[in-house]
Amino acid sequence: MAGAAAELGRELRAFARSWDPSAPPLAYGYGPGSLRELRAREFGRLAGTVYLDHAGATLFSQSQLESFTSDLTENIYGNPHSQNISSKLTHDTVEQVRYRILAYFHTTAEDYSVIFTAGSTAALKLVAEAFPWVPQGPESSGSQFCYLTDSHTSVVGMRNVTMAMNVMSTPVRPEDLWSAKERRASANDPDCKLPHLFCYPAQSNFSGARYPLSWIEEIKSGWLCPVSTLGKWFVLLDAASYVSTSPLDLSVHQADFVPISFYKIFGFPTGLGALLVHNRVAPLLRKTYFGGGTASAYLAGEDFYIPRPSVAQRFEDGTISFLDVIALKHGFDTLERLTGGMENIKQHTFTLVQYTYEALSSLQYPNGAPVVRIYSDSDFSSPEVQGPVINFNVLDDKGNIIGYSQVDKMASLYNIHLRTGCFCNTGACQRHLGISSEMVRKHFQAGHVCGDNMDLIDGHPTGSVRISFGYMSTLDDAQAFLRFIIDTCLHSSGGWPISQACADTRDSEAPSAEGQADVAPAVVHRHSLSPREDALTGSRVWNNSPTAVNAAPVAPPVCDVTRIQQTPSEKAAGVLEGALGAHVITNLYLYPIKSCAAFEVTRWPVGNQGLLYDRSWMVVNHNGVCLSQKQEPRLCLIQPFIDLQQRIMVIKAKDQPSGTTATLSLVNEAQYLLINTSSILELHQWLNTSDENGKEELFSVKDLSLRFRANIIISGKRAFEEEKWDEISIGSLRFQVLGPCHRCQMICIDQQTGQRNQHIFQKLSESRERKVNFGMYLMHTSLDLSSPCFLSVGSQVLSVLKENVEGHDLPASEKHQDVTS
Repeated sequence: MAGAAAELGRELRAFARSWDPSAPPLAYGYGPGSLRELRAREFGRLAGTVYLDHAGATLFSQSQLESFTSDLTENIYGNPHSQNISSKLTHDTVEQVRYRILAYFHTTAEDYSVIFTAGSTAALKLVAEAFPWVPQGPESSGSQFCYLTDSHTSVVGMRNVTMAMNVMSTPVRPEDLWSAKERRASANDPDCKLPHLFCYPAQSNFSGARYPLSWIEEIKSGWLCPVSTLGKWFVLLDAASYVSTSPLDLSVHQADFVPISFYKIFGFPTGLGALLVHNRVAPLLRKTYFGGGTASAYLAGEDFYIPRPSVAQRFEDGTISFLDVIALKHGFDTLERLTGGMENIKQHTFTLVQYTYEALSSLQYPNGAPVVRIYSDSDFSSPEVQGPVINFNVLDDKGNIIGYSQVDKMASLYNIHLRTGCFCNTGACQRHLGISSEMVRKHFQAGHVCGDNMDLIDGHPTGSVRISFGYMSTLDDAQAFLRFIIDTCLHSSGGWPISQACADTRDSEAPSAEGQADVAPAVVHRHSLSPREDALTGSRVWNNSPTAVNAAPVAPPVCDVTRIQQTPSEKAAGVLEGALGAHVITNLYLYPIKSCAAFEVTRWPVGNQGLLYDRSWMVVNHNGVCLSQKQEPRLCLIQPFIDLQQRIMVIKAKDQPSGTTATLSLVNEAQYLLINTSSILELHQWLNTSDENGKEELFSVKDLSLRFRANIIISGKRAFEEEKWDEISIGSLRFQVLGPCHRCQMICIDQQTGQRNQHIFQKLSESRERKVNFGMYLMHTSLDLSSPCFLSVGSQVLSVLKENVEGHDLPASEKHQDVTS
């Protein structure tokens, strides 16, 4: 295993030295200092992690945060609108930061003003509201708002503001603007002063393509016109993505408006951006609302308002986020000290993206089919045309796209952080993926919305995968990503062993079953029962609890309980012992603490939200955020036991204080999850027959069943027959089958050791047409809690087939008589 990983590493390093010997050498790193040392010193939290979402948000350095914290602890910064000494310090520091920003973009206060905003989105909204639009009317054709279709959602959203002002909005495709430039299409009339605005991104946040900064002057001069409309054109350059890894010289490329977000550059602070406005345009902007600090004078009882004289003072409503502004000073200082400047960052990040692009685009299956489809408008030849972003979809060896959510889940098993979807850029997504407007509407009707995991509809992708590099990214990051693609695609059919270097280093430190009492992650929150659910606690289903380290009290039942003893000999047979005869329940599990170990029972009361106490507690971190095995695999080593008669939950772990009462159920999708023994056996066969070397089995049936964390396990006749069921009945209880459980990377965690193995997720994806579905969700169709209800091992399960299953279409009156057992 280690030898295979080492060999792969040598291949990638050799490729790094020879991918384009004719090209001039590009910079990697920042001078004599070791980039690896910089990573260890400034970004130690990245150890074992491959972070490739810098286009979403880059990361702040350790010294940047320490410097800012030291500044705050040593100085008193008051509200800059006050007049005291601490306020004067704040005001002067903020103004110094404004000059620092202007110098960073190679300009001065003579040409540009800096308006602090909540981010680039707020800056775009400000322009939309303040631009001197002329509405359409009898005497005027009105202003035009034009935007490149390869624009962020926040740019496209400006059209709703212009629409309310009766101003026409026109989307412009990149290819149309290129062709207009070739035709030298212009509409220059120096006598026509009708104001129009064109917006385009310096760098596409979808593909990383960089559009010419020369467009700014060409459009403003009238030499290049987005649409054939006479008037005076102004240009908004959306620079938020571009300036994160490249310098922008506003002394040369004088856009009228430049919105930016600082967390894209420094990682911190978030929620702070700026609008850089050219001073020749500033007098034209119109202000409607005015907030605190923007008025030189106003009357509360009359329509009298005099704005502040400077542009920033007029448009910064209320008190700005002055501590965040002060944090920018430390961001600039640290970035300069660590890298030597943005030009070095541009060269370094392009070296990484060019190498990764060349390696990724060269990968092929044995039949010659490409492994990925890259979406790009450039050839990655230089940083002038391409930023450090690669957008792609993974293909199988037949050329079919593998859904981005499956790629994302697999990447997380390698601790690789990337981004999927359409990246708030529907225009570019449509153009590159061939998604028509009608398809977008159809996908929405099918339930797909931006940001979800519905990655394929009718075999067509709804989005893609994006990786992006930042100034602290390394060649190791690029090669770890490439190893991930190679492991999961090219070596999947042969059961390629996962290299230890790719695994989460925390897993190797997971305690054994004997040592699990040392696990103490966080706080357990308790669920408060309703009186009706309390009435169901009429039995005790176990008596072999471990020594209690901590016992959380369970709300007392309304009525007395009758003890039903259970001895080990009476316990139902497990999955391995279950006979494949009629459908019966072979195992019952509940998970009192979300993401912790299962509690197996033979008979258990049913409540409004499923099995009583199922997922009623959770483990939280110091911020009160619920933890799962995705973040902490060792949660599976925490073993809860519930004693209904003594009304306590016993936890086999150390230092687990009971928390406050909660009133929610923590199930993800439905009340119950059912899996079929035959389906487990089928998966078991897939996994163990793929071992070409004839070694001992990789997974036991019991191990597999525990990984899927079901409530109800049944003996089935055929694998995956449960996916054709519409309803099931168990005694007097009836359940609707809601649909399949779409599995996440948690199925790769051994529930008895806490260690990961990526192979199970990969094999299930391959064998089930790239959809990692296993198990079915159930929900009560009716539930009468006037008398106690129980689920028991050994109960018969009657199923009703879906009406659209071939050969089983029945009239509604006969449907419930069509049972499979």
